[in-house]
Amino acid sequence: MSGTRASGASQPPDAPGGAPGLPAPVWVLAAVAFVVALGFGIVVPAIALFADSFGVGRTAVGLAVSAFAFFRLVTGPLGGRLVTRWGERPVLVAGCLTVAVTSGVAGFAPSFPVFVLLRAAGGVGSAAFTIAAVTLLLRVAPERARARATATFQGGFLLGGMVGPAFGGLLTDVAVWLPFVTYGTTLVVAALVARLGLPSPPPQEQAAAAAAVPLPERLAAARRLLLHPVLAVALVANLGVGWMLFGVRNSLVTLYVVDLGGSATLAGVVLLLGAVAQGVTLRLAGGLADTRGRRPALLLGSWLGAGFVGLLAVPVTGTVGLVLAAVGMAGFGVGAAFLASAPGALVADVGRTGGRVAALQMASDLGAVVGPLAAGALADASGYPLAFAVSAVVVGVAGVAALRMPETAPDVVARTR
Repeated sequence: MSGTRASGASQPPDAPGGAPGLPAPVWVLAAVAFVVALGFGIVVPAIALFADSFGVGRTAVGLAVSAFAFFRLVTGPLGGRLVTRWGERPVLVAGCLTVAVTSGVAGFAPSFPVFVLLRAAGGVGSAAFTIAAVTLLLRVAPERARARATATFQGGFLLGGMVGPAFGGLLTDVAVWLPFVTYGTTLVVAALVARLGLPSPPPQEQAAAAAAVPLPERLAAARRLLLHPVLAVALVANLGVGWMLFGVRNSLVTLYVVDLGGSATLAGVVLLLGAVAQGVTLRLAGGLADTRGRRPALLLGSWLGAGFVGLLAVPVTGTVGLVLAAVGMAGFGVGAAFLASAPGALVADVGRTGGRVAALQMASDLGAVVGPLAAGALADASGYPLAFAVSAVVVGVAGVAALRMPETAPDVVARTR
């Protein structure tokens, strides 16, 4: 399949209301995201159990979980350079296959160190896949529908992540290695779909990207990225998303619900409420970010998310605490829908590059690595209220940063000229 906005191909017809329709590659990327997240969800229940089977302590089990995210973080710049050099589709396919092989083999690891090493290698492939997928998404999305395209892509991940764990638990009961093999198989399917259904970079982009960039220029570009009034806001927003959505939500909320007197099943229901709320709101959030502006979407998402996370910081116990936890996570899910849509669109608005997309992903990964550790330490030292209060502040900072951010949504900018 070839033809993108960059190569001059025609766009799909406008959707009702004048909004541009999403091109086919966006839907292919959403399908790939669903398959990848489905497989990841399948393997999640088995990771800790397989690591524990080697007789290691709880801290070591945590290492097996965090190794994947940590190596996603530290290899993000490499993924950006690979995308710049070779193009999105080859890197996306290679990333999927890398995680497929390492995950499938991990289910038969003969020792704990080998298992951790294979998980780390999988994180490298995952970073390459994610950066390539988002870079391609922002290249093919119509400029007036970038946030909707991002929301569609995130929706694929979210749906797969909701469905996967249920199957993962069943497969783990059959054999602890079976989810790893299943995960590897789903990634091979995702790589095949990507190879057949996604476009290659236009020849002129590949030729321009082939030139090596000297180190001083890369450092100067990194400094400009961190000081850019728009890109810096996108990085802060994604840091908050990683901290709470991918980090604290998965590590601390379950323990909080159980300590309030709820069951593990109830904790799962609380998390599911947040995921459903996010999924239901994603398309609306993307449309608002495109038609009303990136800044209103960031303000709404950041402060709404922070406010509802703050409900978990209220020092109550028993049934009242459980109700606040459920309402808090559902409300955070709505805010997270806006925070998941706007940052990627901001990067595309001011000039998409592999390095900028890599930095955006690294901000989320940094939050996912640091958030659970920091919040867990605060909870151990002073209790859950302080841990969730600090998490609410991290989510809300993006809203403060966005107050002075110039608007970049093309439709909004055109109306204000």
